[in-house]
Amino acid sequence: MKHCNIILLVGLLASSASALAEKIGVSMAYFDQNFLTIIRQSIEKEAHARQVEVQFEDARGDTGRQADQVQSFIASGVDAIIVDPVDSASTPQLTKMAQQARMPLVYVNRTPGDKTLPPGVVFVGSDERESGTLQMEALAKLANYKGNVAIMIGNLTDAGALQRTRDVEQVVAKYPAMKVVQKQPANYSRSEGMDLMQNWTGNGEAIDIVAANNDEMAIGAAMALEKSQKKLLIGGIDATPDGLKALASDKIQVTVFQDAVGQGKTALAVALKLIKGEKVESHVWIPFELVTKENMQTYVEKSH
Repeated sequence: MKHCNIILLVGLLASSASALAEKIGVSMAYFDQNFLTIIRQSIEKEAHARQVEVQFEDARGDTGRQADQVQSFIASGVDAIIVDPVDSASTPQLTKMAQQARMPLVYVNRTPGDKTLPPGVVFVGSDERESGTLQMEALAKLANYKGNVAIMIGNLTDAGALQRTRDVEQVVAKYPAMKVVQKQPANYSRSEGMDLMQNWTGNGEAIDIVAANNDEMAIGAAMALEKSQKKLLIGGIDATPDGLKALASDKIQVTVFQDAVGQGKTALAVALKLIKGEKVESHVWIPFELVTKENMQTYVEKSH
């Protein structure tokens, strides 16, 4: 009988611990984008290490679906929500939903469109004023500060993509022998980047440098140029595993490390702090770092 009581007590304690474990809902803009996959896997790994339950949902690029996912998380009684926004412009609605429910909310990676973030809402990401600046300064140096620049924009509604594009334009404006001759969106996509590059070369555009808002578009540009046998300077951003492979094989010349693992891990840690009622700054920055062929080995492990 005593033995049975001990088993029952252990079972009750285990059940109680499980009931007290934090549960966090995570809505990702996409499950099938390389960089976002690394963030998602990082959140999952950190949650496992901290014995936190996480529920992932794929918004599939749909702001309405993402809003529904956030509402569903709130209704199911999760302790906090992490959102990688589909669109910067959609975040004020999500912020309002979380605030009305008194739900801790962490935005990760894509800059929210809110003018200010209220208490209990935090952005974890990298300062985009650094990304395009590091990229274009390195490309300008490789080009001896002269040449025509084409910019591949992530998308026209993403605050991060627009800032990266402004960064590039501001660097180019510093050098009299350089100018931006093309800038068009390719939706962070390798295939769309390849198509856009083929259109530019097919139209006879005089381009010396391609500054892409991410590695995937940069790789697409390089693939298009392989077919045309033209050689340009190409830069990406993110230093994904595929981006680093392209750098190692001279398909691209520059990328900028955006710490996807660090963003995911920190987003989970911040969510737990908010659950406990701890004060957190409204913006938690994870620095960008320039990556070239000379220092890329340092980033191979970091990008996984």
